Amino acid sequence: MRINKNWWNKDQKRSLTDNASAIAFIAWRAAQESLLALENADFQTDTLKQRVLVMQEFLFFLIHVTDRWCYGNISDEERSAFIIDMAKHNARTLQASMEDIEGVKDYKQPFFDLMNQRLSDYADLPFDEESQEPSFQMRAYLGSCVADVMGERHNKWIQDHVVELEGHECVDNLRKGFDSLFRPAFETI
Repeated sequence: MRINKNWWNKDQKRSLTDNASAIAFIAWRAAQESLLALENADFQTDTLKQRVLVMQEFLFFLIHVTDRWCYGNISDEERSAFIIDMAKHNARTLQASMEDIEGVKDYKQPFFDLMNQRLSDYADLPFDEESQEPSFQMRAYLGSCVADVMGERHNKWIQDHVVELEGHECVDNLRKGFDSLFRPAFETI
């Protein structure tokens, strides 16, 4: 995945909200790439809504991984504000996408409700602090959530595919942007 890893005006100080918006955009793109990779591996989606719901599962995973990366690098208040801003940005993007697919109604609240459940579930799973990588258990949970969205036809193999490939790939795509855009901000906050 190709992403812009630098701010246009490097001399301008960026707020947490600016950084959260940029990282949220990169997470959205990483979720899109993961969806396309699944489809290219012959895991068929049947509707546009199903495609967005698969991306949503990857977003929850990436939001949680971002939270783990922020932990200990910025204050708890800043970390909370950053993750909330990131989630709000992704919810706005999801809202616009779902309105195009399903019509106008509130898609944000269901997004936040499910996100809170997923983040709570991910919080109970181990995270490799040394390598800053999600554990096998976290990737397996992501695979299970994606399999639920994809349906019975793909349940047998998609979880393994997500654990072995897409769980790593989406994190690697997010890390590229996070390391170059936000991590340098740790020193200036």
